[in-house]
Amino acid sequence: MTSVAIVYFSGYGHTARQAEAVQSGAASVPGTQVAVYQIDANGDLLEGAFEALGKADAIVYGSPTYMGGPAWQFKKFADASSKPWFAQAWKDKIAAGFTNSASVNGDKFSTIEYFWTLSQQHGQIWVGTGMLPANTKAHGPADINWTAGFGGALAISPSDASPDEAPRAGDLETARLFGQRIAEVASSFRR
Repeated sequence: MTSVAIVYFSGYGHTARQAEAVQSGAASVPGTQVAVYQIDANGDLLEGAFEALGKADAIVYGSPTYMGGPAWQFKKFADASSKPWFAQAWKDKIAAGFTNSASVNGDKFSTIEYFWTLSQQHGQIWVGTGMLPANTKAHGPADINWTAGFGGALAISPSDASPDEAPRAGDLETARLFGQRIAEVASSFRR
């Protein structure tokens, strides 16, 4: 059994929808077990979550992009990961990340870069989306990888949209396919 852990913070519910799509994609790969750990409003995880992350084959990071980086709640989690870092508990695990913000760009890549740096400090193996962008005049927000995320899955949730309205179908399908890819890569590393 391949185990994928998703650890994320969601301020308004939009990033939670993206996490659910990543979870759905990862769970669609036969022989994959997915666990989701939501960072709470105080920046904390449930007791035992760090131990569970240490047992996972892949750890997927998620946070909205606020002011050009991940939410402070995610940063608190990252700082707390210094204990597993010291023990090299996450070394050679697959890592990936996703983020969401209200605008098309919003400096989302800074958040993905933050996740990548965190993963490299832990000695993890980073997986990008592996998807071509939807970048012609005929494409729009309903298409897969319309935001052209290569290092991680990117989503757009307009500031006046409820979590029922955004992220849009194309971003959620991108996240689902990304979750599937993460599980497939994690499974191939188990062999």
